[in-house]
Amino acid sequence: MEEEILATGRRKTAVASIRLRPGTGKIDVNGRPFEQYFPLEIQRTTILSPFEKMSGNGRHDMIIRVNGGGIEGQVIASRLGIARALLISNDELHGEFKLNGYLTRDSRKKERKKYGLRGARKRPQFSKR
Repeated sequence: MEEEILATGRRKTAVASIRLRPGTGKIDVNGRPFEQYFPLEIQRTTILSPFEKMSGNGRHDMIIRVNGGGIEGQVIASRLGIARALLISNDELHGEFKLNGYLTRDSRKKERKKYGLRGARKRPQFSKR
């Protein structure tokens, strides 16, 4: 019997910690059921898309801990963490995951606000007189 696999995924300020263990397909997100934490079908499909490449999620139980960021950032962070965890368990998936972009960490962050400006780039209206 294989042991528990730990992996981490990040996106913007969201961090997802994934525990993958052999089981029946039960998914727990921050102590709540998967369907309750991610109510939209597109979010659940995005998170579980790495499993679709390896014949479904019937063999693993998952415990996902996410914090920070918004719901969509948490979705992408969870997907990255799951892809990394599956890669630890089965190294032959690397090429396919790389092609689909599951292993790419989206490094875009929010640009900081600068002094004298209203945001990162927006300037106050210029007055000639």
